[in-house]
Amino acid sequence: MILKVENKALNVGNVKVTAVASSSVFLIGDTQVIYLSSVFDTPPESLIIGPLEPLPLEE
Repeated sequence: MILKVENKALNVGNVKVTAVASSSVFLIGDTQVIYLSSVFDTPPESLIIGPLEPLPLEE
């Protein structure tokens, strides 16, 4: 595999975001570090977390 990267000037004038997925990153240009965070917009009493069932062992 041969990967050739040419860094050139990038000019973004205007961006309009109309929706965001539950797991998304919107990035323009280069970055050194990305910090991740998580937020629930649902009241805690509406979450139903049941017991987890273990996965069956592969034979």
